[in-house]
Amino acid sequence: MINTTDRYALAAQEDRCAPRTKISIPAQLRASGGRPFRTVVHDLSISGFSAAAINRMHVGQFCWLTLPGLESLQAEVIWWDNCIAGCAFSELLSPIVHDNILARYTGGTVFRPVA
Repeated sequence: MINTTDRYALAAQEDRCAPRTKISIPAQLRASGGRPFRTVVHDLSISGFSAAAINRMHVGQFCWLTLPGLESLQAEVIWWDNCIAGCAFSELLSPIVHDNILARYTGGTVFRPVA
């Protein structure tokens, strides 16, 4: 049986349970035990993000993403490839917060489809 953490990681990466939006957001990223460094978030969803990471980040490593105007968000590194880290948030990002971030950095209004 797959535990909840494994299911979440699998869904966040493979199933893409939440649509990812290509974007460019200046932020800070800090790996567990490391110092924060400047980064650029390349895509964002309520379940995770990908961002530039000059130093190697390891699968399973915890990190904290700080977006402008928000508190740090804990995440786990799911993959690292050619200085880009793909991470799953430890707790899903609120859709309202997600939409506000997208609206701020895309310059438009975000519309959610009605289920």
